Amino acid sequence: MTRLEKIEKSIEGLTPEELDAFADWFEALQANRWDKRLEQDAASGKLDRLADAALTDHRAGRTRPL
Repeated sequence: MTRLEKIEKSIEGLTPEELDAFADWFEALQANRWDKRLEQDAASGKLDRLADAALTDHRAGRTRPL
């Protein structure tokens, strides 16, 4: 049995309350990983082109308030 299969089997054996707690933890883990990746991409300049395009559209009046 692979490591992932063992984890899956363990998760399947959780009580509903344990599963809810696990789901909350896993969602927070994923959100934290996303935030770190976004910070890295912003710091490396990967998002500059998108930001420039958004600012150009805004200055040209092609945006609307949220």
